Amino acid sequence: MSENQNTPADASTEVTVGSQAGTAVGPAERFPDPGIPEHKHRLTDTDPRAARRAERTVTLLFVLSILGTIGSIVAYVMVPPDGTASGVRLSTLLIGLGLAVSLLGIGIAGIHWAKALMGDREMVQERHPLATNDADRIVAVKDLNDGLADSGVVGRRGVLKGAFFAALALFPVAIAVPLIGSVGGDWNISAFKHTMWKRGTRLAIDPSGRPIKASDVTVGSVFHVIPETTEEFRETHEWITEKSKAVVLMVRLNPEDLRTDQSPEGETWSHEGIVAYSKICTHVGCPVALYEQQTHHLLCPCHQSTFDIADSAKVVFGPANRRLPQLPITVDDEGYLVAQDDFAEPIGPSFWERLK
Repeated sequence: MSENQNTPADASTEVTVGSQAGTAVGPAERFPDPGIPEHKHRLTDTDPRAARRAERTVTLLFVLSILGTIGSIVAYVMVPPDGTASGVRLSTLLIGLGLAVSLLGIGIAGIHWAKALMGDREMVQERHPLATNDADRIVAVKDLNDGLADSGVVGRRGVLKGAFFAALALFPVAIAVPLIGSVGGDWNISAFKHTMWKRGTRLAIDPSGRPIKASDVTVGSVFHVIPETTEEFRETHEWITEKSKAVVLMVRLNPEDLRTDQSPEGETWSHEGIVAYSKICTHVGCPVALYEQQTHHLLCPCHQSTFDIADSAKVVFGPANRRLPQLPITVDDEGYLVAQDDFAEPIGPSFWERLK
């Protein structure tokens, strides 16, 4: 392609193609304007019955969205978590299904509306100076009004319009109701300063609750640990809350690999290389459970904070700014691993009452 440089810089100076490279040719050999392809009518453009079917389909999809929103609110109110794992799963499933139906209804209805009912003619608007005169403004307003009327939003299809606005207006309610319902929750942050662990509480395997003997823990092995408690208590709502604060990861190292084996007061917090630390990351509270045996590093999968188990679970990488709280352990007369006391510091991420 080359540009005819011998003509004035006006509408006639367009890109042309010569018979040979580098040869300028006249206006007669310019590319013809292909224009807009011939408009192909859809079935809904030519068949009123098809248009009515499409309108009913879109309306039903919006109504389905409304029902999904209402269903999620009903599930939140009528099926609250009862403290058991199955109860939490059922409540979450029902609320999630309601929100999914609500969003899918709006999305699919909008797509079908655009493809079947809204105008689909291609239009061309010539470029012009940014500053327009009054006549151009009048034409632009008329084009906008024509397009709005052609979309079917105003003037006709009143039922569809009502379903559309109702679905959009109701969906935020499905999100607002759970948020408002959580305002009255427990905001007592001091509850995180203490857990179920106390002197003599046996360490048990999560989730079976079977107590662990020191002889069962081999070098390099990893155990997910919870406090031993009764079967009846594990079926209560309180157990879910208490367990979430008391979960522990226990590892056995060679005793000579431990670089720090004592509390600040000089008490031994481990037993023959067995150490136990809170599983709750001190960054934002994700479960820390990826253990690398060769380096003794414990990795948080959320933001890659890394803790050195051999050195009091100190932070060696990542955004966490404090080590994992250690659970001081020992063994009882029967050889079972037991806690010496609760964690020496609050578990979980930093909050506003702590500097770190």
